[in-house]
Amino acid sequence: MPPHGTAAYGMYPRSVALPEVVCALNRAGFGKEDICMVLSPAHPDASAVRDAKVLDVERDDDSTMSARTIGWFSEFGAVVIPTVGLFIRSQAFFRALLKDQNFPGLSRGSRTLLGLGFSHAEAKRLGHQLSDVGAMVYVSCQESGKAVNAIELLLQAGAREAAGLEMAKAAEASA
Repeated sequence: MPPHGTAAYGMYPRSVALPEVVCALNRAGFGKEDICMVLSPAHPDASAVRDAKVLDVERDDDSTMSARTIGWFSEFGAVVIPTVGLFIRSQAFFRALLKDQNFPGLSRGSRTLLGLGFSHAEAKRLGHQLSDVGAMVYVSCQESGKAVNAIELLLQAGAREAAGLEMAKAAEASA
């Protein structure tokens, strides 16, 4: 179940600048604490976290970039990078993402999507897509009207696929 009851999501290729997506959402009134990103471990922003040198005394350009990326991620409700790490600021995302889920047939990314309220089939489909596409931006919304607005913004920001959680479940039920 989404932390606030309804949600919108967009799937993005690795080439899309995620800060621009977030800025568009922020300008429309969506707070960073309502945003969860799930990144493929191969995503460029994920590599900045994966390759971070925490105890490195020398401040080279790579470690400065890693520190900036980690700082940016810590501002969101949650950021999940399967097999690399996660950042959780929001209690609602904390509860949703850290529930005990015993689905051995699903990848870690797919299990994350189950915690966000996706059905088993959608979590599996989007989990496979995520490894190829690069990133999912998930926006928790107070009401369905805000989710519709978020979907439009996500599409305008270059999402290959964008939908609301209820819309995804309805499409699955009719398939």
